Amino acid sequence: MKQLFIKISAICMSAIVLFSTLSFTMDMHYCGDTLVDVALFEKAAACGMEQMKPSKKCGDKIEKTSCCADKQIIMEGQDDLKDNVVKVSFEQQTFLVSYVYSYISLFESSDLSFTSFVVNPPPLLNKDFQVLYETFLI
Repeated sequence: MKQLFIKISAICMSAIVLFSTLSFTMDMHYCGDTLVDVALFEKAAACGMEQMKPSKKCGDKIEKTSCCADKQIIMEGQDDLKDNVVKVSFEQQTFLVSYVYSYISLFESSDLSFTSFVVNPPPLLNKDFQVLYETFLI
């Protein structure tokens, strides 16, 4: 269960990093107040009304304005991901290593199963002195 949770959280974090660095452009084309086309990563297709030329009945002074409009939404991603690198001098490294070594040695367990007679066993007795002298501890 714990391994599954770790894998799911790793996938979620990688998706967050991916979507925070992704940048995209959404292009929309309006004809009047009506949305005609929406496109991601490319230019939206036009409706064809801007190709129509205005009529010249009134002369050259009056020109018909186009009812079409293009709107573009740009979502900028994060480009400057920093690696936090800490510069540690040789003296600081020496201090850290000695500190960690001395701290770990505080919790080193002593071997309680150590017995000194394992290397030098006691001499074998020929007679049982307790039975011989009939002295028993109660």
